[in-house]
Amino acid sequence: MTTRRLDGRVALITGGGGEIGSAIAKRFASEGAAVAIGDLEPAKAEATARAVVEAGGRASGFGVDVANEASAKEAVKRAIAAFGRLTTLVNVAATVTPDGTVETLTLQQWNEALGVNLTGAFLMCKFGVPELRRAGGGSIINIASQLGHLGVALRSPYCTTKAALIHFTRILAMDHAGDNIRANTISPGFILTERSSARSGGKDKAKARMGPTHLTNRPGEPEEIAAGAAYLASDDASFVTATDLLIDGGYVAFKGRIGPEGRPVLP
Repeated sequence: MTTRRLDGRVALITGGGGEIGSAIAKRFASEGAAVAIGDLEPAKAEATARAVVEAGGRASGFGVDVANEASAKEAVKRAIAAFGRLTTLVNVAATVTPDGTVETLTLQQWNEALGVNLTGAFLMCKFGVPELRRAGGGSIINIASQLGHLGVALRSPYCTTKAALIHFTRILAMDHAGDNIRANTISPGFILTERSSARSGGKDKAKARMGPTHLTNRPGEPEEIAAGAAYLASDDASFVTATDLLIDGGYVAFKGRIGPEGRPVLP
């Protein structure tokens, strides 16, 4: 049974139109938070907001380009306009560049990854922190990745930005501890979504290919990331800050495969 640990909280969630962001918004609302949902595609943010409201929650959905300073600032303003204050900021918005080496990747692709995955979180925090301080403190949760811990060939922009996001968040926690603001990252493993499954040709193929690379012998689900985010946003995590929460089915520690008998096979 879901408890209402987030009663009275107001959360702004970027990337809230995607499967992970949407799951976080729904989980937060089910635990009592009002949720302001931003996404690069306004229709997706609005769809998530409608789903929250239909389930009995409070939500507002709108467009935001986190890599654009004016848009990021406006997103925070819209959250305040809708619900009066801000206690929780969750940065889910991210982009994935095409595979490539330094020779084949373009500067535009590199800058796009930096702009969305890293600068986007910086801008949202820049404008969100004063509002969290005004509210008496709160929680910032930046969604990183297991690839912030591991290098993967041909994916340098994504791996680099996610590793940097983890370290940025540690410093953010140090800088604003005196404001009663906690800041943490979540590093998901392979989460079964339409976007993550595209490389494998769909969810069924992705599940078969990626499942055995986790000690759980399966990929994760968006709702499992949402559960971790709800914990970090709640008072249950009042002693947790400057931390990266790996929700990865043991992928980073394992680096092997589960064999046909269900036992780990090391590389």
